[in-house]
Amino acid sequence: MAEVLSISRPATAAGHELGRKLDSIPFSPYHLLLIGVLALIGFVDGYDLVMTGSLLVLAKQPLHLTPSDIRFLAIASTLMICVGGFIASAISDHFSRKAIMLIGVAAITFFTLMIPLVQNAEQLIALRLLTGLGGGFAVSAPFPIAAELMPAQHRRTFGAVYEMALACSFTVLPLVGFMLAGNPNAFRVMALPGGLAFLVVPALIYFMIPESPRWYLRRGRVEAAVETVNHMIRRAGNRVPALTAAALGDHHVEGRREQLPPYRALFARGQLRWTAIGISSYVFCGTAFFLISVLLPKALVDQGAAVGLSFGVASLVFAASIPGKGFTGFLMEVIGRRWTIFYAMAGGLPGLLLMMMAHRAGPYATTVMVTGAVMTGFTVLSTATAFRVYLSEQFPTALRGRGHVFGESVGRIFSGVTAPFLMAPNTGSPAIFFGTILVMVTIGAFIPLLFGRETVGQLETVTEGDRGSGLTGERKPTSDPSTQVQLRAST
Repeated sequence: MAEVLSISRPATAAGHELGRKLDSIPFSPYHLLLIGVLALIGFVDGYDLVMTGSLLVLAKQPLHLTPSDIRFLAIASTLMICVGGFIASAISDHFSRKAIMLIGVAAITFFTLMIPLVQNAEQLIALRLLTGLGGGFAVSAPFPIAAELMPAQHRRTFGAVYEMALACSFTVLPLVGFMLAGNPNAFRVMALPGGLAFLVVPALIYFMIPESPRWYLRRGRVEAAVETVNHMIRRAGNRVPALTAAALGDHHVEGRREQLPPYRALFARGQLRWTAIGISSYVFCGTAFFLISVLLPKALVDQGAAVGLSFGVASLVFAASIPGKGFTGFLMEVIGRRWTIFYAMAGGLPGLLLMMMAHRAGPYATTVMVTGAVMTGFTVLSTATAFRVYLSEQFPTALRGRGHVFGESVGRIFSGVTAPFLMAPNTGSPAIFFGTILVMVTIGAFIPLLFGRETVGQLETVTEGDRGSGLTGERKPTSDPSTQVQLRAST
């Protein structure tokens, strides 16, 4: 039999208490271990999913790819990441965050391991579709997990390290393509390292990453939430007192589950604005990333560059983003998320202009292109450190799993699917290719600054303060002490 409990802010109070305890745990080697494992996951995901740009070049001759094959292959994995993302977003807050990530990573690595066996374009496209479907579960999962495990001031640390790991994988891929260029089996050899991770990475997730105690609390598993927090305290050196179930209040007893808000709460009054801002930030920042990661080698070849040079510039632009993402992560706690996004996007405009005009530089064209690539990598491609953390911080705990994955999935429809699909036939024009990126970056620099708000601080304070009414779709004054939360408990 189920009963509906009507109480005045108890769940929020318990969540705040749990959040304060997590934030009070001093940063330790254990936190570094968690960041390291998640960063390794990011490296593997990045290697396997962003392989598309290299496949367009290396698999073209061996598999006799037609222009239509190339156009569809360019968006196949990203398209299915969106589909998988919508599926994952529908279930993420209902099922374990770790389970969602485990399913996704296992699928990505397994289907990448199958690439050396393909014999034609259809098989390669099918594998990339399946890889993308798994990617929809995996690529967004680390951010809600890390947001709920890291102390408040170190969410940016995770964001920086994770994105630097992604940048390393993006850097390695063109280097591997450069070294294997001319080998008819190059694309098969390139897929092996990412595929063999299937034997290692899922096990690391299962044994090394704890479930979110905030998620446990929302599910009514109080003892599991308390034990997870105390496990983290012990692993961090027992430098703060242990958490007790009594500290969460008598309103949170074992087995009492808070009823999750419906999916439509993402669009309810009080929440719709933050959902829209998070998605908008992703669209404009993500378009620059996907056009560069998927189409830059092809664009440079179409514009007259040698294959080796195209891979070299692509590798260089991502190599420059490694220190850039570290610097962006540092700025996030100094000037805030919004101004950091503005700095990274607006700061990349000179670099994009140089890349767009390089073909007019005569004998200095390569120098101008390389200079522009370094500037663009250090700024524009480093924005993800801020905007992906910023997206996760737009949602309260009860919506974060669904909200973050939904936001990235919607963002990818435009930035990772529509933009590359429309741009693929026009990569031979520097003005169109780099000019489009420049316009998107210019608009994206101002979206959070003009319409968003700052999200630095304790997660519950940022996301569950005056937005709580948005969970039910009702708009009530936050000063109203009678605001109630509906919980469902099983008895």
